[in-house]
Amino acid sequence: MSAPAPTMFTPAADAMAAKLGLKPGKANLEAFAATLQELAAVDARILAVTSDSRGSGKLGPFGQALPKQIVEVGIAEQNLVGITAGLAAAGKKAFGVSPSCFLTTRALEQIKNDVCYSNVPAVLVGISAGVSYGALGSTHHSLHDFAALRAINNITIIAPADNRETRAAVRHAAAAPRPVFLRFGKAAMPDLPGTEQDLVVGRATTLREGSDVAFLATGETVVHALLAAGHLAEQGIQSRVLSLHTVKPLDTAAVLRAGRECRAVVTVEEHLVNGGLGEACATVLLQGGLKPRFACVGIPDEDTVTGAQADIFRHYGISMEGLAATVLRLRGTA
Repeated sequence: MSAPAPTMFTPAADAMAAKLGLKPGKANLEAFAATLQELAAVDARILAVTSDSRGSGKLGPFGQALPKQIVEVGIAEQNLVGITAGLAAAGKKAFGVSPSCFLTTRALEQIKNDVCYSNVPAVLVGISAGVSYGALGSTHHSLHDFAALRAINNITIIAPADNRETRAAVRHAAAAPRPVFLRFGKAAMPDLPGTEQDLVVGRATTLREGSDVAFLATGETVVHALLAAGHLAEQGIQSRVLSLHTVKPLDTAAVLRAGRECRAVVTVEEHLVNGGLGEACATVLLQGGLKPRFACVGIPDEDTVTGAQADIFRHYGISMEGLAATVLRLRGTA
């Protein structure tokens, strides 16, 4: 019998989550599928296009309830993007759903030409993103998708932090007149304080205020930044925590405020440190003439370790303990 997968949080992090009033939630991917089905039930223009990913995309109930509004193309991501783009050009609101590791590499040319440069209102949904596939290893990790899509004009990139941001992001994407990329992992996410108000694309969500350090995080890393802020507060260090759910267009005003008002800035992402959120924020800070103490926490440019998502996060310091240690090093107190 195989050993159970490690929990995402250590016992100390679980205790901090309870102290902060965070309650267990469901995976953002599940919130995505449920919201999409709700919208599609009252709007026949909304279609789901899958690449043998109905199950992994949590779209089984959608297919059973709305069989005429789901298209299965098989394991053929280039076809998926082309069909999604064509349906969008024909007046449908098509959501192309596929593992992000394959969607944003195998079909990158179709994303660039058929979706972005053609300016069709297609929605591309990268599921099981980051290191969600865990022990399946580097072939299934998606640590490049921010970088690849940031380099292409005319696409909005959204990585929600919790179920509330997810539902708001899906509603935005369904109404958007231009291409959107939604990124979801597989871990259960608690709803976070500050996300009660609907997500505004391009505007960061403030989860906690502070001026000693600012955590600028995105996607499933945001909760770890919030836990680290709680842990650091017990040591007298006050942290600002922002959910930068919109990686593109980035909320540059929020990044600049963090650089001006906080003594240190730490970016956190489930992505390679090359080309992602950290580099985007560093560019904004430097071009704004700001030089706070800075750290970019993500997956380094190396052969990524193999293990469960929780193992990989802890190995690379994407955890309450790891992020707190990063802040202490920046402050010279570690």
